[in-house]
Amino acid sequence: MKLPRSPWLPAVLFAAVSSAFAALTPEQVKQLPPPASHTVNFAKEIKPILETSCNQCHGRGRAKGEFQIDSRETLFKGGATGPAIAAGKSAESLLVELVAGLDPESVMPKKGTKLTREQVGVLRAWIDQGAPWDPNVTFARIEPANLKTRRPELPKSRSKNLNEVDRLLEPYFTANKIKPAKPVDDRAFARRVYLDVVGLLPPPDAVEKFVADRSRDKRAKLVRRLLADNEGYALHWLSFWNDMLRNDYKGTGYIDGGRKQITQWLFTALETNKPYDQFVAELVNPTPASEGFTKGIVWRGVVNASQTPAMQAAQGISQVFMGVNLKCASCHDSFVNDWTLADAYGLAGVYADGPLEMVHCDKPTGKIAAPKFIYAQFGELETSTNKAVRLEHLAQLMTKRADGRLSRTLVNRLWQKFFGRGLVEPLDDMEHPAWSPDVIDWLAEDFADHGYDVKHLIEVMLTSRAYQLPAIPATEQDSPEFVFKGPLVRRLSAEQFRDAVGALTGVWYEKPATQFMRADGSTNQFSATRAALVAADTLQVALGRPNREQVLTSRASAATTLQALELTNGAELADVVQRGAEKVVAIPSPTKDVVTTLYTKALGRKPTRTEAQLATGLVGQPVQKTGVEDLLWGLTMMPEFQLIY
Repeated sequence: MKLPRSPWLPAVLFAAVSSAFAALTPEQVKQLPPPASHTVNFAKEIKPILETSCNQCHGRGRAKGEFQIDSRETLFKGGATGPAIAAGKSAESLLVELVAGLDPESVMPKKGTKLTREQVGVLRAWIDQGAPWDPNVTFARIEPANLKTRRPELPKSRSKNLNEVDRLLEPYFTANKIKPAKPVDDRAFARRVYLDVVGLLPPPDAVEKFVADRSRDKRAKLVRRLLADNEGYALHWLSFWNDMLRNDYKGTGYIDGGRKQITQWLFTALETNKPYDQFVAELVNPTPASEGFTKGIVWRGVVNASQTPAMQAAQGISQVFMGVNLKCASCHDSFVNDWTLADAYGLAGVYADGPLEMVHCDKPTGKIAAPKFIYAQFGELETSTNKAVRLEHLAQLMTKRADGRLSRTLVNRLWQKFFGRGLVEPLDDMEHPAWSPDVIDWLAEDFADHGYDVKHLIEVMLTSRAYQLPAIPATEQDSPEFVFKGPLVRRLSAEQFRDAVGALTGVWYEKPATQFMRADGSTNQFSATRAALVAADTLQVALGRPNREQVLTSRASAATTLQALELTNGAELADVVQRGAEKVVAIPSPTKDVVTTLYTKALGRKPTRTEAQLATGLVGQPVQKTGVEDLLWGLTMMPEFQLIY
């Protein structure tokens, strides 16, 4: 059900009504929309209604008409005219009477879009079902969290060979009565860490060598060796940052100059492991090579005030680097958090070429925004009329050592990348508390202590026993009662899938979309043109690669019908499989060897007896090209191939 935004709840809900409401007559009850017939999901159906229709006047500490929705208790209590909800009795609930609009004079909200009959029906069903409330949800005012740095004390541990993350998690596991499982085996670990660090399937010979290694620190050695592969690391993480920095090879704005690439700057920054504080500073206060992010997209024609280049810059840097979403506040004071129009325009004013007038829902206010940083705690921003001075000062404020939010935000993004769910959720709402404040705070401090070395941060995470725990079903990630037990099962990204198919078939893309210069000044071609280096094709789009016209900090992980159709009938994958089969049959080999080789390339293991029998029958003796095509396609469709366990 799509919930339309209701920009106003009544400014005087309950208080505006001069006399107490009487119980509805039987005839009036018949006029109410019927309750929805399904079990209502509070998070997906009720919370959005309260956020968009009630929060502005009755949440975040506001109590017009003495009515607040900060918690279930205050919602039930009601306001000046009495209780708002009678649990289990929607027809007797004042809230339903008001939003249903039986009396046009008292219908709520007074202004803006009224609730639809379907929404009222959902609200009624929720009340009839006892009005259950997610204990993790509050509409109370939340003080800005995670701003200053904090160094938790590491607890003592009786266990050996635990890194700092594991020592911090021991009390968490104990408190939640969790006995961590044994770490995954070497083959599973090798596959997981190869895909996470360099984005590729591990070569079969590398897996066998790793499994045969008897040294106790071999997993840490593997992590460090992969992180030392500067080219592989850069090519993999290019996609992660391209999504967030809205950088691509073609699309809106590139042809007419309304958009600028930062690919060369980004690739070099990743290849050389540029310190993160410097990385951020060069994007916030950009050089000509890195200005494409904050320059934004100069759209053709008039869009709206919230999409001017200056506002795009404000939205982008706050979301990517601080975990703050200013999109709502770019049009009006936000309904879902405490950010205001003045906050958004203040930050946008730093990037404006001249005085920036505030525009409320596309209506000019006549007020000029005073340039400012969104967190005054870190210092006042230089308000010089010189834009270059303002940008330099903004970069200094955002990257100062006392800013714990900068480091925590990246820690949270990387944790979500490796574990499937952030320490703080949603990712772009860093005001929320972490499920383990000590873990995120310690990692953030350690990250800063090591010169904002991103590879060091990754190494600490990937060498933890927590990372090596067996993966659990991803369905648990959205549960209000989420408890960390280990990494979630994750789906390969579009680029990872296409690169995995390339490694299996030997068929890669022909050439990069742009020429790359290495840190040493060379322009040698890569050994293989990976998916991150080319413009998105039909296959990658179907598998979730975005168009990058908006900042995207996390891709959707659920499978879609479009993906299923493209994987089963798409021309891109079919062509790669066909060409891969041609490569296989071009080198005469026994059927058994072909089957074993393809299984070890795809899955990092030999086929079981049953799999070998089925594959042999499919491939044929002697080897048939169509049979190899079928086996290649079948292997790429296996969950064991498409998922990271």
